[in-house]
Amino acid sequence: METTNQLLDVEKWRETLIKILQYYADLPYRYGDVKTYTIVSSDRNHFLLVHEGWEDGRRVYGTIVHAEICNDKIWIHYDGIEDGVTDELVGAGVPKHRIVLAFHPPEIRQHTGYG
Repeated sequence: METTNQLLDVEKWRETLIKILQYYADLPYRYGDVKTYTIVSSDRNHFLLVHEGWEDGRRVYGTIVHAEICNDKIWIHYDGIEDGVTDELVGAGVPKHRIVLAFHPPEIRQHTGYG
């Protein structure tokens, strides 16, 4: 059963999201001059992992992960990590029902095992 501390430990969720995204940002990009950045909104409720740079004369720019903390849940709006970040969040103590896979339509989410 979930305790009140687990339910409302939003600051810990923020720290966990930053730690996970920074891990991926620190991995070197395989080709070209591409950097990966962790971006956190000023209210610390939006978290992005972004590629930016050049590869073989072509511009590389794109969001790898976009997560948001809203209404006592972590909403994963986009997750381009091969295995996803949800298992890492659960491993860090975030209850599955507090993670919403927002990239799935609402009628599908109920069957994902997450919030």
